[in-house]
Parts: sequence; C-alpha cells; structure tokens
Amino acid sequence: MARLLLILTLLIASLPAAAQQADAPIQQLLQEHAGQLAKPSRTKVAPTIDAIAGSGLPEAQTVLRKWQDKELWQNTETGLFIWAEEIDRDTIRGFDFAGDTALGELPDDAFEQSKPNSGVRKMIGAALVKFQLTAEDVATRRTAIDNIERDAEASHLAPLREAIETETSPTLKARAERLERLLTIRFGETEEERIAAIEGFQGDLGVDLRGALNPLVTTRLEAAEVTPDGPEVARVLKPGSEALPREDAYDLLVSEGIAKPRISRADKAAALVANIDGEAVAGIQVATLDTEDARDMAYAKLAEQGTVDPVATEPEIDETLGEYAFYEVFTGAPPAVALAAMDALNGIETRVAVNQAADLALDAISLGSIYFLAAIGLAITFGVMGVINMAHGEFIMMGAYTGFVVQQIIPDQTLSVILAIPLAFAVTFAAGVAMERLVIRWLYHRPLETLLATFGISIALQQIAKNIFGTQARPLTAPGWLDGSLVFNDIVSISYIRIAIFVLALLFLALFLLVMNRTRLGLEVRAVTQNPRMAASMGINPDRINMLTFGFGSGIAGIAGVAIGLYAKVTSEMGADYIVQSFMTVVVGGVGNIWGTLLGATLVGSLQKGIEWLNPSNTLAAQTYMILFIILFIQFRPRGIIALKGRAAEA
Repeated sequence: MARLLLILTLLIASLPAAAQQADAPIQQLLQEHAGQLAKPSRTKVAPTIDAIAGSGLPEAQTVLRKWQDKELWQNTETGLFIWAEEIDRDTIRGFDFAGDTALGELPDDAFEQSKPNSGVRKMIGAALVKFQLTAEDVATRRTAIDNIERDAEASHLAPLREAIETETSPTLKARAERLERLLTIRFGETEEERIAAIEGFQGDLGVDLRGALNPLVTTRLEAAEVTPDGPEVARVLKPGSEALPREDAYDLLVSEGIAKPRISRADKAAALVANIDGEAVAGIQVATLDTEDARDMAYAKLAEQGTVDPVATEPEIDETLGEYAFYEVFTGAPPAVALAAMDALNGIETRVAVNQAADLALDAISLGSIYFLAAIGLAITFGVMGVINMAHGEFIMMGAYTGFVVQQIIPDQTLSVILAIPLAFAVTFAAGVAMERLVIRWLYHRPLETLLATFGISIALQQIAKNIFGTQARPLTAPGWLDGSLVFNDIVSISYIRIAIFVLALLFLALFLLVMNRTRLGLEVRAVTQNPRMAASMGINPDRINMLTFGFGSGIAGIAGVAIGLYAKVTSEMGADYIVQSFMTVVVGGVGNIWGTLLGATLVGSLQKGIEWLNPSNTLAAQTYMILFIILFIQFRPRGIIALKGRAAEA
C-alpha cells in the first residue's frame, strides 16, 4: 500500500512538468518519431536521427547524446520523453529536454527506457559529430577531428565538409581539409570526385594516405579459359611465377570445382603403403614402384577400385593449368578509382625509397658526427703523438659524469650544459696531463707497453666511476629546447639533439684547425710531431708540448662526453662503446690528419648505418661486418684516406 501511495505521489508531482513538455518544439519533434525513439531499429532509424540532428533546435544535441547513452525514457501514460539518471532499481531522477528542467525523482515503473543497440548507437554517434565539429570550444572540435581520424565513416563526410566552411582555426581547418580528402577517397559518391581527391595528394607521403589507398587496390585471383578485356583486370599471372605459385593456381581450380584435387607425394606414398596386399598394391608388385610414374599408376588403380579418392597426377595438373588463364580483378573499388590509387601508390613508393635513402643519409651523418666528436681527441693523442691510449673512452665517460654532477648542482638544464662543457674540458685536461706525466712520458716509442698501461688505467677508471656513481645509468638531461625532432615528412626526421651534436662537431673541427694553424701552440705541436730534435734545437720544449697536446686531446674527449651523454646513457662502461669506433675512425681517415678523421667518421658512420639497414635484426653482426670491411680497407690503403706526407709520415 505504501509503495502504491509513493508512485501516485510522484506521478501527481510530475504532471505539471509533463504538461510543459508537451508544448515544447523539441517534444513535438520527438512525438513525431516516438516509435523509433522508443524501440529503434537499425534499418529504419536513420530518418529519425537525421530529423533530430537537422532540426536546428538547441536541445537536439542533448536528445541524441542521452539517447546514445541509454538515458532516454518515455512516459507510458502520456507518451512524453524525458532523460533520466537511475537512482536505484525502482527510482529515476528525470529532466525535461526543454530547458533541462529537473523533474525530481520518478518511479521507473511509469516509464519505459529506450535501449538502442550498438549499431544504432554508432549511427547516433555519427550524427553527434556534426555538433562537435561546429562547437564553440576549440578543444571539442579538435577532439571530434581526432575521433574521425581514428574511426572514419561515410556519414562523417557531409558534416566535415560543412564544418570546414565555418572553421576559424587555421590548424584545425588544414587538418579537416586533409581529412575530408581522405574520406572522399574512401566514401566519395562518384568516381570522379574520388579520383580528384587522390590526385590532390600529389607528392604526399603520409601514412594516412597510404592507409586510405591500399584498400582500394585489393584484388581477387580468378581463372577463366580466356582473360577478360575489361578494366577490372588488374594483372595477368602465370602459374609457377613468384606472384602465383603453381600449387596456388591449381588449388584455385580445385576450389571452383573445375579440376580434380591433388595430393602430395608423401600422402600418396602413405596411401600406397596402407593398401599393400601381400607384395603388391592394386595388383602391381611393390618392387616395381620405384618411380613416380609407377606410383601414380598404382594410386590410379586404387582409385578405380574405389579404395582411395581420385586425384590429379602431375601431368594432369600441368595440362589443366595450361587450359586456363589466371588474373587478378579489383575488388576494393571501381576499376578507374583502383587504377588511380595504384598509380598514386607507385609514385609514393618511389618517393618513399628516395626519402628513406635521405633519412638513412641523415642518420649516417649524425652517427658520423658522434664518432667524430669521440675521435677528435684521439686524433691528437694517437694521430699526432702516436700514443695508443686505450683509456680514451674513459675520458669521454669522465666528461659525461662531469655534466651529470653539474646538473645535480644547477637544476637549470640549459645553464648546466653550458657550464658543463668548459668544466668537462678542465677535468679531463687535468686528468690527461696527470696521465701523461705519470705514465705516458716514460713509454714513448714503446707502443705495446703504452697499450697495456693505458688499458689498465681504463679498467681502473671504470671501477672508480662505479664506486662513486654506482652501476646504474645516470641521466644527463638535455635542455627542453632540444626535445623533439626536425620533421621533414613522415619518413625523414632528425632529433634536435643530433643536430646539436653535429653543430658541436663542426665547432670543434673549427677550433682544432684554429689552434693547430693559428696559434703558437699549434705551430710547436706540428714542429715536435715532424722532428722533435730539430724543434728542441729551435728552443721548443718537446716534453712540455707533449704534455699539453695530450691534455688538449683528453680535454676535447671530455667535451665529447657531455655531448654524447645528452644522447646516450651515462654509465661507467660508456667509453667502451666508442673506443673501437674512435680508433677505426682515426686509422681509416689517416693517422695525424684532422680532415682524414672527419672523412673517416663519415665513412664509419655511413658504413655502420648501411649494414644495419641491410641486417636490422642483428646489430652485433653489423658491427662485425663493419670491422671486417675496415680490415680489408686497410690492406689496400694502410695509411688511410688522407695519408701524411713528409718526415711525419716516415716516422
């Protein structure tokens, strides 16, 4: 009894609101389509959705959204529609579409909920796109374009075209125009507009364009006694070619019921073995079944007896294939559209290959600049002084850790990197001078002892770094303005960090040339390198010059460490990743020549990227092939690309 009183009370409370709804234009529109709103059918609901979406009423968007969310309810007595939220199993909180007026809590027994299925909800969602594309909020319009890009439908094309005319944001308008052309390619009503949209993307390399074109050129393999002459034929195939294996061609004929099935040799042999009777199969002695023709004959007799299913022999297969023509027909689009899409894809494939080569070249130059930075210090200590410094990689590591320490003290990333560069030079310069004074000076002209001593120092420096910084990789964060990449198109791009390293490599090339050619230190270094005794007789101290030269090379390695640390991980073993390539760069380019080092870095970087492109799944194999190539290169040109001349070369 109490339940009945509650229902009556709520119904009475809702009567004034219901009377107000009946006079509203939106309610009148809903009453015109009450049948489909209450029980929507996917095959008949489209006119109802179109009528609401095109009504121009301010409540239309709310109706569609609530209907899609299954929040549309109809009063079983009055037939009026409201939208409501379920409070519990027996009660809903209702709202009038006109003015979004709250109707209070209502018993759900007095209303029937509209429950559109997934297909209808999808159609409603397509209608809602129109409102989203023309919303005042830019974020809403951007979200609508994002949604269409993810899951485009033919119904999106018309509202998208209307929205382009009123779009005020240049960025969104450009995206919408591109999206409209992509949708026209897929869903355009006429062949002419689809072809025009395809031709409008001339020179475009976008992945979304290829995604729109590829379905248009899908084909189906068919066979006939004579190849049709119609435009729907994409290409004619020959059985046994790479495009159409012989077995696939015959299987097509079997599937169409115009040829007997075939059987593999293994299955045929198994059938013969299973039907051995004494020493014979179908009356044929087993001892005579030593050829394929004999086994075919025995199997044919078994088929005649009904023991096995009849199958085609190899000669029959060849004869049958010769009687039919095989061809592919377009199935993804009308022939004219498919041919236009195929021409566009062929042009894209050519441009993609060119751009992939350009991207590979950029990667090679970028990697070469990293190797040049790592090797420029070695070009001084090894190329000029002739010292085999196996600890060169650890000077790179020391520079990277110097950058890390500076960033811990100075949180501003740009300022910390600027300060880290001279500090890394100072730290590694001092370490290089100490190493030369304590070890290297006693081992000049003794390459084996120098190699062993510096290798031991390398191990010691790695362990010291582990003790101080641990074994985990430490972050050396690049400034925010180096985030992202310079994107030329969907294929060619290069990160700003790599661009910065390339510029830094050029700066250090200029610095090295300036020091060596325009300063007294450079003049004395060249003099000591060519003839230390003559230089000493001219008042130059070779011992001091060797110390400064080794320190200068080590300092440059420290700066290289800061640059490389912005790109690669900073660990105690990071120097080992560059020491081999650094030596290869110096040796290939020409010992003692900075231009040779530059060419060597370019060659080594290009070679490594090229090999990795040919064998992308095995980086270790790529490095092995690169080392083998360089060994062969040195056999033919032992002094490198640019060999020294004069007494320095004879030393």
